[in-house]
Amino acid sequence: MAVFNFLKKKKLKEKPEEKLVKPIERPKEKKPKEEPVLEKKFPKQKEKKTGESWRILKSPHVTEKATDLTKKNQYVFKVFPRTNKAEIRKAIEGLYGVDVISVKIINIPPKKRRLGKISGWKSGYKKAIIGIKKGQEIEVLPR
Repeated sequence: MAVFNFLKKKKLKEKPEEKLVKPIERPKEKKPKEEPVLEKKFPKQKEKKTGESWRILKSPHVTEKATDLTKKNQYVFKVFPRTNKAEIRKAIEGLYGVDVISVKIINIPPKKRRLGKISGWKSGYKKAIIGIKKGQEIEVLPR
């Protein structure tokens, strides 16, 4: 039965207890008090956060009508189909650092198209018209 000895638990060898040594305590040094430094306060600017905006906004929708809307401080973006107004608002404010006043959503349905005998579908999409605060602007197409 010596073959099954490996199944038995081995007894650990006991080590003699080591003596505990207390660390030497040194007297604490007093630090001179630092005077608070006065910083210049600038007007608060919104921080740009690009975190999840790539999951919400597809691209700016550039058409003649969309460029005319920029005069009214409204910008048009293509968005993913499952996004809602609150998510779009957060994405625009985070990405461009502007104050969003209104968000309007339009679902463009798919349309049937034909080329000779072959018929198919033009895919639909969802677009959002975003109104921003007067005096602010979004540079949709970088120059």
